[in-house]
Amino acid sequence: MKDTFGELWDLLFDPPIAHRGLWTKDGAPENSLGAFQAACQAGYGIELDVQLTADGEAVVFHDSKLERMTGREGRISDYSAADLGQMKLNGSDETIPTLADTLTLIGHRAMVHIEIKTPFGEVGPLERRVHEILIDHNGPTCVIGFNPYSHAWFADHHPKVLRGLDSYNYASGDAKHMAPELRRAFADLEHVSFARPHFLALGLDMLPSAKADEFRAKGMPVVAWTVRKPEEWDAVKAHCDNLIFEGYHA
Repeated sequence: MKDTFGELWDLLFDPPIAHRGLWTKDGAPENSLGAFQAACQAGYGIELDVQLTADGEAVVFHDSKLERMTGREGRISDYSAADLGQMKLNGSDETIPTLADTLTLIGHRAMVHIEIKTPFGEVGPLERRVHEILIDHNGPTCVIGFNPYSHAWFADHHPKVLRGLDSYNYASGDAKHMAPELRRAFADLEHVSFARPHFLALGLDMLPSAKADEFRAKGMPVVAWTVRKPEEWDAVKAHCDNLIFEGYHA
């Protein structure tokens, strides 16, 4: 893969990646331009989340619902990008940014891991919009996410985009809507062959993983998430190539 992606491939391994930017409870909120600026200044990579607005724009926001970060009712998909751009994040002066504005701010200063929040089983509009934006951005980027159909879409349509498949143990409440056999298959990484990622981004709840070790031995890097204490990284780093962190400076 080094021959295919060059310097971009090297950035998978170093520096560490700031989860939703370098945010703090008392400072710049998660997924804000201020948090991304702080990550760039500290020399970290950046992980962020993107969702599709009512008018087809990609904006940077984690939750499907607005309430936790803005105090507003409704979902990201209920509003236009312009309307969302007026909403304050956690009472700060920061607002919900578009992906395009975010990448303009970051430029070449950081590798950006763009987590595509397409619901499981769906694919298309958000992936297309993200790719349109990436065409106009020449800084280092990759796409990540849990939806294997999203990865397969990029593999089929834009194979030169670097891709990382997110996974975890699928035992928590937010996976209860999935059929038990599907949860087991995903936890065992059986969907890797369908998704065709270049690397894996795995939750700490499934690390170390014998299956992940097998993929890693064959040349597929493993990035751990979300690391919140140095000792958490110490426990898994022998099985991983990098970390997505928050709450401290890795």
